[in-house]
Amino acid sequence: MARWSFETGRQIGLLISRDGSIEMVIVGDAKSLYIPELPKSREGRKRLRGLRLVHTHLKGEPISQDDLMDLAFLRLDCVAAVGVDRHGGAERLFVAYIFPGEVNSEESSKGWIVLPPTHYSSSDINFLELVKSLEEELERHRSSSLSSIRSEDQAILVVVSDGASADVKETIEEMKELARASSIAVVDTVVQRVKEINPKYFIGKGKLTEIMLAALRHGVDLLIFDRELNPSQVRALTDATELRVIDRTQLILDIFARRAQSREGKIQVEMAQLRYLMPRLNVKDDALSRLAGGIGTRGPGETKLEIDKRRIKKRLDHLEQELSEIRKSRAERRRKRKEFDFPVISLIGYTNAGKSTLLNALTKSDAVVMDQFFATLDPLSRRLRFPRDFEVIVTDTVGFISNLPDELLDAFAATLEELNDADILVHVVDVSNPRFEAHMASVEEILKKLQIDKKPRLLVFNKIDKLPSHKAIMLSERYGAIPISAIERSTLYPLIGALENYVEELLVRQETGT
Repeated sequence: MARWSFETGRQIGLLISRDGSIEMVIVGDAKSLYIPELPKSREGRKRLRGLRLVHTHLKGEPISQDDLMDLAFLRLDCVAAVGVDRHGGAERLFVAYIFPGEVNSEESSKGWIVLPPTHYSSSDINFLELVKSLEEELERHRSSSLSSIRSEDQAILVVVSDGASADVKETIEEMKELARASSIAVVDTVVQRVKEINPKYFIGKGKLTEIMLAALRHGVDLLIFDRELNPSQVRALTDATELRVIDRTQLILDIFARRAQSREGKIQVEMAQLRYLMPRLNVKDDALSRLAGGIGTRGPGETKLEIDKRRIKKRLDHLEQELSEIRKSRAERRRKRKEFDFPVISLIGYTNAGKSTLLNALTKSDAVVMDQFFATLDPLSRRLRFPRDFEVIVTDTVGFISNLPDELLDAFAATLEELNDADILVHVVDVSNPRFEAHMASVEEILKKLQIDKKPRLLVFNKIDKLPSHKAIMLSERYGAIPISAIERSTLYPLIGALENYVEELLVRQETGT
């Protein structure tokens, strides 16, 4: 190999299987090799590929950054570089391999080990023993990562930020909660701080290498990005990593698909999924199999692609008609409800703020309550009789979230139409959350988008039981909120009194026509 490289002035490489068979001969240029796309391994990201790369370096240089990229991206057993001397002979041998164990030294801090150079003729590496130990270490790490996890899926969370550390921490916690609501356990988190987004991979190639090594170490095949990816970025990421890739919007859609119970909710979720998938039909994205039966995952040609797009458009038209009929029925129910002159109180707020718990506490009902994001998707209405002997309708609504995807806001417009008929909005805030102010701002932004931000509102600070009493009182006074704990009925009387006063004034205005 050294002689041929010397005579041709090109790097020469061999891809060799574990039994010693030469699977591929590669001829590069003077400085690099280009390795063609390799078949996907049956084990996906959970195993090394079973191939090692042995190639020449014309100037005797050590393992390069490109070599290490190949090692990680292709999951090679190892990469070896043979230095070529000035007479065309072989000299030093450099070897690098993935390090799956604990990061405890400078050599392993990047996720690989680069061995000290030796003369090629005196190398004493027992390659098969090395590979065996690497596979055993990978299996040990996978078992350790999964031993305490009881979820349908495991993933690595990728957070891309140009903000402050506190914002990154809150983003990580919110994304983990979203993943948990979708029965996904986050086994590792990778943060990329950027000044500008990489147009191809969204993140830098070095950080992508780190992610791939982490995926191999933990035995996971799913990446979750905290930002929305465009179709070309999804394709580039899946092609480069052989991992499933989903973004924040797709994750929320997955949660909604799991939680929707009513026919209306299911229609709206399907419409949102189809609108999200439409521009991604020509993307080779295994992650899309989590949504809408895997539309677009078959790699259709142009004709098939156009057929699929027409089918989706036809399906959207059908769903729109069905949703229109449901809207008419809902409008009729609202009209009949108005005939009884029942004032309507709508509970709104950030997801997991405790709206359903408050509905149960006020109306003694049994709405499903879970300590998870988007536990409530379908609107739920219950009657409430006040001590002053008049009745109202209390409605629970889907929780809001920051940067709510447009697909979801549009799709759930029918559900949120309930808010248009509300006489007062009760904004429930989880005041124990360190980001409660940002959550309030997110709710305000969505109300403006829905053009209902001018409606009368009552601000309620929930979960005061998780705060020192003096802090809860101070925050409530500062924001003009009513402090409550929805799980402690004794704290609800000021809220009930405030609602009674408002509704009583409303009824008087209706009777007098003022």
